[in-house]
Amino acid sequence: QFLGGRVDVEASRRAVGELKPATPAPPIPAGADFAAEGTPRFLTPNADFYRVDTALSVPRLRAEDWVLRVHGLVDRELNLRYDDLRRRDLVERTVSMVCVSNEVGGPYISTANFVGVPLRDVLLEAGVRDGADQLFSTSVDGWTAGSPVDVVLEEDRGALIALGMNGEPLPLEHGFPARLVVPGLYGFVSATKWVVDLELTTFAAKRSYWLQRDWAQKAPVKVMSRIDRPEGLSTVSGRVVATGVAWAQPTGVAKVEVRVDGGPWRTAALSAEVNGSTWRMWRVELDLPAGGHTIESRATDKAGLTQPQARLAPIPDGATGWHSIFFTVR
Repeated sequence: QFLGGRVDVEASRRAVGELKPATPAPPIPAGADFAAEGTPRFLTPNADFYRVDTALSVPRLRAEDWVLRVHGLVDRELNLRYDDLRRRDLVERTVSMVCVSNEVGGPYISTANFVGVPLRDVLLEAGVRDGADQLFSTSVDGWTAGSPVDVVLEEDRGALIALGMNGEPLPLEHGFPARLVVPGLYGFVSATKWVVDLELTTFAAKRSYWLQRDWAQKAPVKVMSRIDRPEGLSTVSGRVVATGVAWAQPTGVAKVEVRVDGGPWRTAALSAEVNGSTWRMWRVELDLPAGGHTIESRATDKAGLTQPQARLAPIPDGATGWHSIFFTVR
């Protein structure tokens, strides 16, 4: 910590300047959230973006010292410096990131515009050999993750080696100089911060940090919805407007339903869609008598998969269950 604190990473980050994408993300449409009625804003400010770290202190690595090694079951090994990536045509993608440790209704989901280099392009440049089924990524602090090769190579998946976040270089705590962003996979198998090594290998040959602790090998994000308003145990006067968020990466949310006190399901109104790899807000108006009420929500993705009712704990591969809250109408 003492030696790391002497490295002027913020000066290095400031020197990066603007990371202008050759391919910007489409503008966020009007009506992408219901923030005035209790949902989060569609894009999460960097300072509010959720964090889950295993390190006791944030690694401090200057951009000018950063090198990414791509090796293993490849045709040619690559050693890429920060400027090597920056000189490429950068792309911007709007992505929601989700942590597997989210309980049902939990807070560990955020959305940002990430700027970087398509991970697929870098891997194809290295030449992925037959038999490689795991992309084993390593952080400068030694943390490791294992991503399915077939997923990160999907042309429409949008996986990135990200350099920027919401219009600025990655903040230190979010992986500066570079991190991985893979839509549709929980972070523990995909979102390596301060990434310095990518090895093409097999799941049989190497076990990542959380796999060694009996978490799942493959961890696609599960369809989920959350109630944000009314808040649990709150008291509401008059007509009730219930709002929340849902996600179903990378397929996209098709429908959110709400029911009160075990009654019939009602279809909620959805916010404008940005893309299948981002969250989607919902709202519904309810006429309820005075007294206590329980509200539940469930989401359905565009493939027709509905959020299951059965409650499962987050570990090893993500929680399931319907979110519910109790509140009182005055």
